[in-house]
Amino acid sequence: MGEAPEIQLQVPSEDEKLNEDSVEQQTNGNQSTTITQQRTYKWWLLMTIYTFFLLSGQSVATLLGRLYYDKGGNSKWLATIVQVVGFPILIPLYYLPSYKSSHTSNITTNPPSLLVLSGMYFGLGLLLAAGCLLYSVGLLYLPVSTYSLICASQLAFNALFSFFFNSQKFTPFIINSLVLLTISSTLLVFQNDSSGSTPVPRAKYVIGFVCTVAASAGYGLMLSLTQLCFEKILKKQTFKAVLDMIIYQSSAATLMISVGLFASGEWKSLGEEMEGFKLGKSAYVNVLVWIAVGWQVFSIGAVGLIFEASSLFSNVISTLGLPIVPVFAMVFFHDPMTGVKVISMLLAIWGFVSYVYQHYLDDRNSDTGKL
Repeated sequence: MGEAPEIQLQVPSEDEKLNEDSVEQQTNGNQSTTITQQRTYKWWLLMTIYTFFLLSGQSVATLLGRLYYDKGGNSKWLATIVQVVGFPILIPLYYLPSYKSSHTSNITTNPPSLLVLSGMYFGLGLLLAAGCLLYSVGLLYLPVSTYSLICASQLAFNALFSFFFNSQKFTPFIINSLVLLTISSTLLVFQNDSSGSTPVPRAKYVIGFVCTVAASAGYGLMLSLTQLCFEKILKKQTFKAVLDMIIYQSSAATLMISVGLFASGEWKSLGEEMEGFKLGKSAYVNVLVWIAVGWQVFSIGAVGLIFEASSLFSNVISTLGLPIVPVFAMVFFHDPMTGVKVISMLLAIWGFVSYVYQHYLDDRNSDTGKL
């Protein structure tokens, strides 16, 4: 019989083991980097979409709101309710493919009770209803220039509330952004004043001034509280959470404003107002409908930016839209585009870029810390 073939077992050396471990770690590292990049790209895509929704919705709704007042509308309660009543058009969005948040660690297995959720939505809805009414009164009694200038103060209010409620940190780029955007809005008051405005009675001017300041403070508070609710109560960041926040909050606000509309008796004169609208009854209805649609598009963008970034960032983007409106007014209403408006717009863009650059630095520092 021949000899059995000799079987040799090759045992990997220590160097080979180290090389295999190194290759495996490198592969895992590459996969982790790819996932991180995908999440970063998704975040910036969402930020772009939400920013577009906010700016486009705000611009359209503001221009149509001005058209409503200019062409014969004078109901402050109707101008208020159209800012929130359009929420049913968002309900079909529940049936879109769900958006999975990249922040899975924030998802809680113990959802808040129905009582807590009801109190949260009712409280935010009350703030929303009060703010919309105050803004409507302010726009009714104040020149557009003064109104826009006071609305820019919501940045300062939001920054103050974010400091206490959301642990907002102020860096040189953020401060630069706030200063530039505030100056950008302030420049518009000089342009409007130089073009002349209808004198406003002293009493109405004071009422409009106080209402707009209070509305700006309330809006800044509502944004900070909304961010706080996402962090402390909902504890999740999903597209459904955004829809829930908008729809339930708007539902509560619509109910409160409806009570005010009927209690004030303004509903009795709406028929005469529609008949006397300078553009016709059909245009009257269309203007109100598209104001409602515009504000709901704005709400999606605003709330989306809150939980993707912060309430202060959402407010910065909102303020960016103030000098954008005159550009569209030039196109649709043939308003002159003067040098002051151009400078205002450039400063707003500069402030926006400054804030976005700070987020870029934060992301880069965060990725560096993970290495």
